[in-house]
Amino acid sequence: MIKSMTGFGRGCASSPSKKITIELKSLNSKQFDLSTRVPSAFREYEIGMRNYAASKLERGKVDMTVSIENTAVEAAATINIPLLAVYKEQFEKMGKELGLEAPNDWYTLLMRMPDAMRAEASVVDEADHKALEDALHEAVAHLDEFRVQEGRKLYNFFIEKIKAIETLLDSIAPYEEERVPKIKARLVEQLGRLTSIEYDAGRLEQEMIFYIEKLDVNEEKLRLRAHLNYFLETMGGEEFPKEGQGKKLGFIAQEMGREINTLGSKSNHAEMQKIVVKMKDHLEQIKEQVLNVL
Repeated sequence: MIKSMTGFGRGCASSPSKKITIELKSLNSKQFDLSTRVPSAFREYEIGMRNYAASKLERGKVDMTVSIENTAVEAAATINIPLLAVYKEQFEKMGKELGLEAPNDWYTLLMRMPDAMRAEASVVDEADHKALEDALHEAVAHLDEFRVQEGRKLYNFFIEKIKAIETLLDSIAPYEEERVPKIKARLVEQLGRLTSIEYDAGRLEQEMIFYIEKLDVNEEKLRLRAHLNYFLETMGGEEFPKEGQGKKLGFIAQEMGREINTLGSKSNHAEMQKIVVKMKDHLEQIKEQVLNVL
């Protein structure tokens, strides 16, 4: 079963003093591209987090957000009393020099000043590190599960489109059989109008055979059918997981496109060309969705 590169995963874990939440969002990309938002206190663990995510997720444009909630009883911030004392002294000095009355509410005034609250330095211990790893592992597992679910949708979509192209390919046969007599009759009719030109009937027959052979599409049909089967084989079945096949499926889709284009250029039949256009429509939908495959 193929996987999608698109997905979302969230993981939560707690230590005695913190609750850690990690969210992962993934979109398609030709390679692994990770953007992180990690609190400064946990920055030293960022490289390890990146390496773990890269080893598990393989490809995709991934955004990682780490949120920390302090759950300890002690306050996470305290009033910056020394700084507020300086503010108060300056206000009193300003009042004397400018002849202003003292404010009615010192508390409100001072608490509005910059850096009135002082955040305590966040200390990260081994328990916090363990919680960070647990949250990351859970987020990656949930993202991977999401990718599997999206991959199943893509798998069913590709099966539907491949079968549609196969059906269209089978529908060419009746038009292909009636095409040769029509082409031959048209050439003979056009030559019949040239009454002033004499021609060798045997040589004409040889040239017509050569011309019709150039319009033969049997090889294109065989190669296209082989590419369709190879596409299905590369995806694998429901019970046989196959990961990392996105690029290969893209290459196969390109080869399918070449055969369909050649089929269209050699068809020389209105109904066959209509069928080719329908094939191209299904193939373009396949190419568009293949970009989402891991």
